[in-house]
Amino acid sequence: GAASVVVGHPLDTIKTRLQAGQGYGNTLNCVLTVYRNESVAGFFKGMSFPLASIAVYSSVVFGVFSNTQRLLSQLRHGDPSCTPVLADVALASMVAGFVSVGIGTPVDLVKIRLQMQTQPYVEANIKLKPTVPGFPVYRGPIHCFRTVLQKEGIAGIYRGAGAMLLRDVPGYCLYFIPYTFFCGWITPDGCISPNPSSIWLAGGVAGAISWGTATPMDVVKSRLQADGVYLNKYKGTLDCILQSYQNEGLKVFFRGITVNAVRGFPMSSAMFLGYELSLKAMKRDQTETNP
Repeated sequence: GAASVVVGHPLDTIKTRLQAGQGYGNTLNCVLTVYRNESVAGFFKGMSFPLASIAVYSSVVFGVFSNTQRLLSQLRHGDPSCTPVLADVALASMVAGFVSVGIGTPVDLVKIRLQMQTQPYVEANIKLKPTVPGFPVYRGPIHCFRTVLQKEGIAGIYRGAGAMLLRDVPGYCLYFIPYTFFCGWITPDGCISPNPSSIWLAGGVAGAISWGTATPMDVVKSRLQADGVYLNKYKGTLDCILQSYQNEGLKVFFRGITVNAVRGFPMSSAMFLGYELSLKAMKRDQTETNP
């Protein structure tokens, strides 16, 4: 989990700026602008909070997914270790996506607020006191979390949860199902478990597919969660969709799709590889201690 955050965060910052920011144009221009204005450190803004919470988040998501699969196999076949059918994988993915929103929304909100707080502010005739655009609103992740909680309450911390739910429930289906399919397809017949290269490739492909297809709702979620650094522009998920469409057309929902897909490959490769190798190591230890 930690490896996936470090690998993916610079591209995540670019993706967030493209989706919720203004004046960047294309991906290359965004990269150059961030580097010119904020140096290399600008690409790693807001990373500490996801890095600190990724262990809990990953263990919950993968734990819910695998245990739901085992429960469904137990109910269907009477054997929890039985290979799950496609419907079981899909249902387990949806449950994992639903549960992930409870943990992931506050983490994403803090991360996006920190990534976006130096955005140039272009709305006219808005007096912003005492905050001045271009200067930090939040001193760090804890200060950001505490400030949002004090000003907006629990609802503020979970701002964008609806959009995240619409992103993650189908998103995790397109994460775990392609991984299961490609892993089984790449692994040679007769092998008990996939080898590391199969896991790496299947995980990367699954991540690219999942993040690429999740981009439209990811744009909405990013905009909702970035909204509030200087003022509140959107009333909710539907309002954000309508305003974004009216102002910028359909293409706005595909902002950052290339960055999302490219970023999804190494992040998911690292995530699945760490997950599978950790399981293998723990099972080996259990076998050695309990023959």
